[in-house]
Amino acid sequence: MGRRLGFTAVGATLALTLAACGGEGAGGSGGAGSGDSDDLTIGVSMPTQTSERWIADGENVQEQLEAEGYEVDLQYANDDIPTQSQQIDQMITEGADILIIAAIDGTALAGQLENAAANDIPVISYDRLIRDSENVDFYVTFDNFEVGVAQGTALLRGLGLQNEDGSPGTATGPFNIELFAGSLDDNNAFFFFNGAMSVLQPLIDNGTLVVKSGQTDIEQAAILRWQQETAQRRMEDLLTSTYNDGSRVDGVLSPYDGLSRGIITALENAGYGPTIDAANPMPIVTGQDAEIASVKLIQDGVQSSTIFKDTRLLAEQAVIAASAFAEGDEPEANDTETYDNGVKVVPSYLLPVVTVFADDIQAELIDTGYWTAEEVEAGQAD
Repeated sequence: MGRRLGFTAVGATLALTLAACGGEGAGGSGGAGSGDSDDLTIGVSMPTQTSERWIADGENVQEQLEAEGYEVDLQYANDDIPTQSQQIDQMITEGADILIIAAIDGTALAGQLENAAANDIPVISYDRLIRDSENVDFYVTFDNFEVGVAQGTALLRGLGLQNEDGSPGTATGPFNIELFAGSLDDNNAFFFFNGAMSVLQPLIDNGTLVVKSGQTDIEQAAILRWQQETAQRRMEDLLTSTYNDGSRVDGVLSPYDGLSRGIITALENAGYGPTIDAANPMPIVTGQDAEIASVKLIQDGVQSSTIFKDTRLLAEQAVIAASAFAEGDEPEANDTETYDNGVKVVPSYLLPVVTVFADDIQAELIDTGYWTAEEVEAGQAD
């Protein structure tokens, strides 16, 4: 994980990027707005250490904040909502000046945010939008609807319905596909699913794509807490209930690499694969986060694609936003319309995403230093 820390000189970026958008900021007494990073503590609340992605996020944010001179209180909540609530309460009690929060359940932190507001502590929602609270000051994330669009497009490309340049492919279908979605308590899950369905629904409507199970609603497709084992069980259930007549699955929309690996395990156990070009081909399976185990599966022709979200850049934007609040300013947003949390539209900074197929691994993941060639070959991080 160390190669992703200190990816960029945040200090240099701050000089170029910290233009205030107006207002006096949300600085509190002795906290944000003091302008002296040596005197400020930033609480960083991450959801879990069960995913390498969130470990990397926490490390990147901490490293870049400490490089700017801030004290950092980094906590992981192990996917337990009460634990995260208690950790944030403790951060506030111990004098955190700014909070960066990646919520487990985006609807479960209203009390903590009220406490933060009462203590003049700015709150930065990190990648997962915190909902149902006016006390969310800024949001840093990727363009999550476009993540879904990219996943849907990657599924079409893998099936041969679309070429790399977006032109129609030579395949005609019909193809049997199944749909998976993320956890319903994560606001991003809806953006991913809706983005993908904006691409897939027209082809479902005209019969090119067939969801043979009939499970096309996000509530039917959702996987609580993004758990790999839950995705595997759902795929097993779909195979047993829907594909026991000799028909086959041609593609699976998966919004996250962990789910993809569970789905692939179920498919392998049912006799598919071992690769996309096998006699009984592994279905086209999408993904997200470029987790090293899935990158290896893509290299080996098992998983079709993943969406790469460079979390080093996301951490950098969180640091830029925190530094703006520390100076008594407001962070610069590039989206002030999209992310309505149910109470307010939260000013946001959105980052772009990249689709990675096997041919893209070298340029997008190895040449950029995200993974080394040795790690990809081994399928695990050093």
